[in-house]
Amino acid sequence: QRQLLASLSLSALPELPADPSNTVADSELAAELGHALYFDTRLSGNGSVSCASCHKPELMFTDGLSLAVGTNIGPRHTPSLVGIAYSPWFYWDGRKDSQWSQALAPIETSHEHNTDRLSVTRIVAEDDRYRDLYESVFGSIPTIPLRPVSEPQRTAWSELSPAQQKDVNQVFSNVGKAIAAYQRKIIPGRSRFDEYIDTLGQSSSNENGMFSSSEAAGLALFIGDAQCVTCHNGPLLTNNEFHNTGVLAISGQLPSMGRYDGIRAAREDPFNCLGLYSEASRSECIELRFARDTNELVGAQKTPTLRNVADTAPYMHGGQMTTLAQVIEHYNEAPVSMLSHNEAKPLELRPVQLRQLEELLLTLSAPLATEEHWLLPPAN
Repeated sequence: QRQLLASLSLSALPELPADPSNTVADSELAAELGHALYFDTRLSGNGSVSCASCHKPELMFTDGLSLAVGTNIGPRHTPSLVGIAYSPWFYWDGRKDSQWSQALAPIETSHEHNTDRLSVTRIVAEDDRYRDLYESVFGSIPTIPLRPVSEPQRTAWSELSPAQQKDVNQVFSNVGKAIAAYQRKIIPGRSRFDEYIDTLGQSSSNENGMFSSSEAAGLALFIGDAQCVTCHNGPLLTNNEFHNTGVLAISGQLPSMGRYDGIRAAREDPFNCLGLYSEASRSECIELRFARDTNELVGAQKTPTLRNVADTAPYMHGGQMTTLAQVIEHYNEAPVSMLSHNEAKPLELRPVQLRQLEELLLTLSAPLATEEHWLLPPAN
């Protein structure tokens, strides 16, 4: 049990894994460029939406809403970005296989930024600071006859030659790589949960009252009868896998196919690990090449981190649950799934045990281990 508990502490968190598809992932200059782009509302069709509009630093990089709101209301709940650089898959259904590829999708999605890659390329090329940073990291921006932003996207794009379209795609993918370099800075900080686990076996853990008896009971349930650790394991308390746990469909929507559709979308994505704009070799794209795509993944959603979970309500892929108590009760009941089958089974825990689990989850809150200036819009 102590070995298992030790594996849940942030003390066991390894160094950030390299991203072979993004050679500037750990470049400070790239992170500086990505930091500025992350907070820039010019990267939206109406000039009012930035990445930080939905992934707010003050809300642990979520937005506090059931469904994300960019230029319009979206179909899914905004997940936290805290520690996400450790994951091999992105979005609730895992339809992106890199952090930089994921960063590109909202820019051209109609309910998020609702702009286009030509407009983004133009902003980077015409803003002196962006251009200097970009060229310091990636080299010269190609000369492209960029049309006014107001011109219809399809018309402007179709008038470019194939070589020019490739150049725009390269700049666009580099924008995503810079944003990813910034987001790799968003790391969870040590909580009371970690301090308690790291002192287990030492007299100080109990004598200092680090955990109440109820919180300690909740931890025993977490790794025992409640079976939480089955999916919420490792230092980030997620296995980064996909599971159907019988969560109700989002109001007004058909049940989501989840990972079943997500892996297919990832394989067709031109910005995936095997694509033209990835810097990884084929042998380095193991996750994408060997990912499962069986019928068992119908309705499966990604396991979210539990780090700072008390600060990231509402919960689930559509924000269907507003409190931790509702989430815990859902797993206690394990209702029949609307699609395929519910992997979870009824726990039959008593009300006092449900409260103990909730008290444990509250101990996972802590300030981020991220320098403060990264959490604020960059100075002009």
